[in-house]
Amino acid sequence: MTIGTLAKQAGTHVETIRYYQRRGLLPVPQKPFGGIRHYDETAVARLHFIRSAQWLGFSLEEISELLKLEDGTHCDEARAMAEHKLEDVRSKIAGLKKMETTLDNLVERCRCSNDPQRCPMVHSLYKELDRPMEGLKK
Repeated sequence: MTIGTLAKQAGTHVETIRYYQRRGLLPVPQKPFGGIRHYDETAVARLHFIRSAQWLGFSLEEISELLKLEDGTHCDEARAMAEHKLEDVRSKIAGLKKMETTLDNLVERCRCSNDPQRCPMVHSLYKELDRPMEGLKK
């Protein structure tokens, strides 16, 4: 199949495929003299692997490492990577729950406010909220 057909089958764009090739995530097939490169079903499977790993939160660097383990004999290493990713996800969920609680409190303060001159939500953002500051980007 051509790169265009591969892109359609994998549900991605041709430029994404070329980017993955430049990153070494997807091999570039040989181009016959004066011809067009052709891809097989293994390319489709690899693209599905990459997209699934991205959906789980793995970076392209991490996906590259996972692809090195694709023969299935390095399950301990793959599991260790997944455990680390799971810790990251749980940490993000905890942070999102704190954000939810803080926003819920701010919305409630706005609902209960009788001061037309000062919005509790806006005023609170100028003060240090009850949240860790290290997670904020400057």
